Amino acid sequence: MARISLDPPNTLFTRLARAYSRRRYGTDIDPGLAMGHNPRVLGSYAIFETLVERWHSLDPRLGHLAVMAVAHRLGCSWCTDFGFWQSYAAGVPAELLRQVPDWRRSSAFSDTERAVLAYAEAICGEEDEVSEEMVADLAHRLGKPALVELTMLAALENLRSRFNRSLGLTRQGFTDRCPVPGAVQ
Repeated sequence: MARISLDPPNTLFTRLARAYSRRRYGTDIDPGLAMGHNPRVLGSYAIFETLVERWHSLDPRLGHLAVMAVAHRLGCSWCTDFGFWQSYAAGVPAELLRQVPDWRRSSAFSDTERAVLAYAEAICGEEDEVSEEMVADLAHRLGKPALVELTMLAALENLRSRFNRSLGLTRQGFTDRCPVPGAVQ
C-alpha cells in the first residue's frame, strides 16, 4: 500500500500530467501521482525523462536489460512491472526478460549482455562493486558514449526504484497487458 496519497492536489498542472499519463500509458502512473504533491519535482522529473528518451548511444536492448537488472536487484515491484511492459513493447523477448533475475545461471545472454547486467547490478551496490576492469571492458565493448549512457540509465533506475519503494508504490499491472500471462509475479 502506498505510503503517500495517490490523490495529489487537483491543479491545472496535475490534470495535464494525468491526461498525458493516461494517453501515453493507458492509466495514471502511481509515481506521477505521488510526485504530483510537489509540482516542481514532477515537472523537473518529467522533463528529465523526456530528455532521456532522446539518448541513442546505447543499444536499446542493453538499456532495457540494465534497467530490469537494477529494478530486480533493488526489489522494486513497480519498476519491474513497468520495466517488463516497456521492454516487451520495445521488442525484448518476454522469455529473456523473465531470466534477468537469474542471468548468472541462464545461457540466454551474450557475453556483452552479461557484462551489462553485472555492471548495472554493481552500480546499485557498494562503491567497490564497480571495478576498473568492469568499466574498461564495457568501454571497449560499447564505446565511451554508450558506457556513459548505460551508467546513467542504471543510476536513473536506481533513483526510480528507491523513490517507488520508499513511498510504498507496488506493481500496477502493466505486465498483465502483455500477451504472455504471468510474465512478472
